[in-house]
Amino acid sequence: MGRKPWLILGKGPSYEYVRSVALDDFYTCALNHVVRQHRVDVAHAIDIDVVEHCKDVLESNARYLLMPYYPHVRNVPTRRTIEEFADEMPVLRSLRDQGRLVWYNLSTAKTQVGSSPVVTGKFFSGETAINLLATCGVKTIRSLGVDGGSSYAPTYEDLAATTLLANGRTSFERQFERIASTIRKHGIFYAPLHKQAPIRLFVGTDSTQRLAARVLEYSIKCHSSMSVDFVPMCDVPVPLPRDPRNRPRTGFSFARFLIPSLFGYQGRAIYLDADMLVFDDISKLWDLPLGEAGVLCAEQPTDKGRIRQYSVLLLDCARLPWRIEEIVRSLDDGRYDYARLMHDFCLVEPERVSASLPFEWNSLEFHDPGRTCLLHYTDMPTQPWVSPRNKHGEPWYRTLYAALGERFITKQELYREIEQGNVMPDLPQRLGISPHPDYARLARNFVPPYRRLVQS
Repeated sequence: MGRKPWLILGKGPSYEYVRSVALDDFYTCALNHVVRQHRVDVAHAIDIDVVEHCKDVLESNARYLLMPYYPHVRNVPTRRTIEEFADEMPVLRSLRDQGRLVWYNLSTAKTQVGSSPVVTGKFFSGETAINLLATCGVKTIRSLGVDGGSSYAPTYEDLAATTLLANGRTSFERQFERIASTIRKHGIFYAPLHKQAPIRLFVGTDSTQRLAARVLEYSIKCHSSMSVDFVPMCDVPVPLPRDPRNRPRTGFSFARFLIPSLFGYQGRAIYLDADMLVFDDISKLWDLPLGEAGVLCAEQPTDKGRIRQYSVLLLDCARLPWRIEEIVRSLDDGRYDYARLMHDFCLVEPERVSASLPFEWNSLEFHDPGRTCLLHYTDMPTQPWVSPRNKHGEPWYRTLYAALGERFITKQELYREIEQGNVMPDLPQRLGISPHPDYARLARNFVPPYRRLVQS
């Protein structure tokens, strides 16, 4: 495939950024009618109607035309083959005779041809093209115009009345679930070209929460429509204040203050605690406007009886000149104490901290299915990996079960965490899988990590 990355061009609003892009830096793939605007390496279409609409430019603008062996007609799978259509349509016949018509097996077909892989496609051409390139071994894919919402870029407004969401969907959002699956299963790098990428996501954790962090990572990658650089900050070494009252309460309490320096005080970053579960696309959090703020956090509704926590943060690293040595020195000098540092976030001027993240992105022990974006299991005695008593534990168990089924997390990892006393020995049984071979002894001796923390 060469050294250049691939760029997929769709008709969504972000297509308009193409004016500032050097297309020669990429292999290019045009989705549907985009081929009328550019000379590209590959034109991709699922519906045969696109060929009819673009017949005057296909041969001149596309090096290859890529279509399913059983194309769709008016967004409906058909039993007619690409060969049959080529016999009827001069442009297809010409491309076929030149070796420029390439077909593949699409999952919507009732039958498959030969032994070539089946490419999953459900709703839209963009998700299918990303999966197709990944199946072919491409590792870096960018895009413009593969967006959510329900509109086209102005360049394609003339098509809105005839092709916009002609498959009956209410928006383009559903394609992101499939894109997330392709990123995760093929290990590719994918992101819209106009966004800072990958999403830089740091997770505060310690050795007792390794499994929780892995389940969090899986939940994020199940929903993320672009690549995520997931970085566990596990027991990060930091200097300790002299006064024990100012020392971090966990091995990761001060970890978030290291993040801006890791990237030379440039760009965005997200911080999360490990004891969380994500139900929505983390890029929605990543894309929120920072305005003049250096930190975005979430306020807790007064009726929930919870105070603001700085456990979900969107950071503008350029506005946060944090240096951990200076922070610890200030604690030692009495300029502030642990409470002001961690609970009041006094490192940042009040006007630079905006509690504008929706509550749904840091729901403390609260889950409203369909609305909650991030569930925070903040009460240690009932966290679902140490106790069956959490009333919102089932989503966490389902996520772990799915991660095990996909081998994102292995059964050996789970057993190892049980052996080390980090999760309850009954956890496999709750998932309906075989218990640890030494279950009886481990169950008899299990002391939850939070109790060991108190005892120490």
